[in-house]
Amino acid sequence: MMENWSYPAIYDENYFPAPGERYWFKTRETMPAGERERAILERLQIVCAYAYEHAPFYKCKWDEAGFHPSKLKSLEDFEKIPVVQKKDLREAQSRMPPFGDYLCVPDSDVFHIHGTSGTTGRPTAFAIGRNDWRTIANAHARIMWGMGLRPGDTICVAAIFSLYMGSWGALAGAERLGAKCFPFGAGVPGMSARCAQWLDMIKPTAFYGTPTYALHLAQVAQDEGLNPRDFKLKIMFFSGEPGASIPGVRDKIEDIYGAKVIDSGSMAEISPWMNVAGSAQTSGMLCWQDVVYTEICDPATMRRVPYGQRGTPVYTHLERNSQPMIRLVSGDLSLWTDEPNPCGRTYPRLPQGIFGRIDDMFTIRGENVYPSEIDAALNELSNYGGEHRIVISREAAMDELMLRVEANEDTFRRADAVQKFRSEVEHKIQKVLGLRTLVEIAEPHSIPRTDFKARRVIDDRAVFRDMHKQIEGAKT
Repeated sequence: MMENWSYPAIYDENYFPAPGERYWFKTRETMPAGERERAILERLQIVCAYAYEHAPFYKCKWDEAGFHPSKLKSLEDFEKIPVVQKKDLREAQSRMPPFGDYLCVPDSDVFHIHGTSGTTGRPTAFAIGRNDWRTIANAHARIMWGMGLRPGDTICVAAIFSLYMGSWGALAGAERLGAKCFPFGAGVPGMSARCAQWLDMIKPTAFYGTPTYALHLAQVAQDEGLNPRDFKLKIMFFSGEPGASIPGVRDKIEDIYGAKVIDSGSMAEISPWMNVAGSAQTSGMLCWQDVVYTEICDPATMRRVPYGQRGTPVYTHLERNSQPMIRLVSGDLSLWTDEPNPCGRTYPRLPQGIFGRIDDMFTIRGENVYPSEIDAALNELSNYGGEHRIVISREAAMDELMLRVEANEDTFRRADAVQKFRSEVEHKIQKVLGLRTLVEIAEPHSIPRTDFKARRVIDDRAVFRDMHKQIEGAKT
């Protein structure tokens, strides 16, 4: 019998495992994978029937595809259900504002409203019911327990408190865990310096944010005369962008802070977004399949790929009932395995985390390149100043690539060191990507930092041409 396995989810808010227990729900986390999949199939049958009855969005989509929940007899049948794209959600909310015709609870049951920024089009509104909010809190507390966090620990949430779900989900989970919550936030000018001062004063157990912000915060702390290791952080868990599973980035953060780095995060629409998250003993990301059912699928067919292969994560809620997502395509790229996990949990794992979004990929002279690969390569170089920009031009048949890379202070002061560093960058990128790249070395702190997700790719032909002239001029 699986612990607290009901739909809608009902959790005992007073429950805690024994202090020395590794698992929050031992049966659910360590049961044979085949046994769990049989339970998941039963849950999927319930969730699909619920959505078909309460959401015109799903009824219409499935009727057009010839699918009815009564036909769901196996996980292979589930793979045949039409996937949901983000554009489908935007269209549904345009058709029936503000929450779309996939809201399955009365409007009066909506407890939290979050959403996307809408910077690339119509924003998407997330309507989260009161019970779902507690479900998210319980799931996050459980997964944070797996990271090694315990009641009484102090957790600094250093992410923007706005419509962004990550900060609020981490806070809700920390509260349910019985931790001391330190919701510092991010994004206000001068806040990073104050955050460093507070970290030095409070000495929290854990830190949550993005990998980019953690590296930026470390530089700010050092500029303030503070040593990030003096913060005494033990655990740093991240979401929002690739990095925490990339050795070059992960190892650099661990070295700077002297803390263990844990990767997490799927999609805001899929909160509890920690449904893919590492544990204290297991790197990469575990797919906590009894919270959100994750399939790694071929982007063309949307059928599961075998373990050991790459594909795009497709997510299905098993506990949410206000806006349940059923086969929502992430658009990200990852690789999954079913090898034994050091922590003893029997979930599939994404050993390299999320590589990045498929539509972020660009092709340079026949080679597929992800921005996260360049980020990882540069972070392995000792003279790297902490920020860079990837400038591409699509004027030719294939993209062309240049890099603007900051050097550190000592390197930038000496012309011979700059030339040497440029050669190191060119050699590193050649080795990692198999590509020759033009490199411009920039002054320290000349490239703007961010308190949120890094946006390092510039697709601008004019910028590309100007950089090309500058680089060629520097070589003559």
